[in-house]
Amino acid sequence: MKIITYNVNGIRASLKKGLLGFIEKEAPDILALQEIKSQIGQIPPDFLTSLKKLGYLSYFNPSSLKVGHSGTAIITKIKPNKVSFEIGLKEFDKAGRIIRCDFDNFTLFNFYMVNGKRNEADLSLKLKSYNWLSKELSSFENKRSSAPFILVGDFNIAHREIDLARPKENKNKIGFTLKEREKIDTLLEGGLLDSFRHFNKEGSNYTWWSHFANSRERNIGWRIDYCFISKALKPNLKKAFILPKIMGSDHCPTGIEINV
Repeated sequence: MKIITYNVNGIRASLKKGLLGFIEKEAPDILALQEIKSQIGQIPPDFLTSLKKLGYLSYFNPSSLKVGHSGTAIITKIKPNKVSFEIGLKEFDKAGRIIRCDFDNFTLFNFYMVNGKRNEADLSLKLKSYNWLSKELSSFENKRSSAPFILVGDFNIAHREIDLARPKENKNKIGFTLKEREKIDTLLEGGLLDSFRHFNKEGSNYTWWSHFANSRERNIGWRIDYCFISKALKPNLKKAFILPKIMGSDHCPTGIEINV
């Protein structure tokens, strides 16, 4: 199974830049999108028709907090048994930042985590979201009846110095502060596996680039988009990859191939 996550920075803009062609070429079994920036009625009907022809079901969770902001989507060839759209944090849920899909053999979480750069309240919500996530996954892991799980999305944190081009210059900036990076530590210590780092220990592998100063052309980027898997799935993980040549957003897709 191929699972891809992609912050499209506006699904309508991304469609104009080749999103459908990307889906046709890569043919993921599941595609998780973040920052769709569209209400359900704004999704182009011809795109939805094309997805159906390709054998996909689609689920959208737009922001009700601010129109044209945030939002997530799941496009899948496998029908989920259950789909849910909230975690119990009001500001988080209203922004359409999560879709959870329960399948027969695993559960998939698609997250668009808060950036945290706007103000202290924004950063506080980001940290609260990670606290919830750690507790929820710990509870989930301890339930013997629970299926293995996969977390994908834009987590808006570069975990280690290897995960951004200029760690010294960004040491105390949002997205690379110690208290944020510790949240990723907690997830990994709780049993999650960073799938890309399982296979690749090299630098210069990024998933987001600023629009300023030709950052993408110069590969001055950050790795803030992840595919995490629960430890039960580690033997099933076959491949993890980043696709930096896909240019439809300021992010690029990243994904895994896994037997589930």
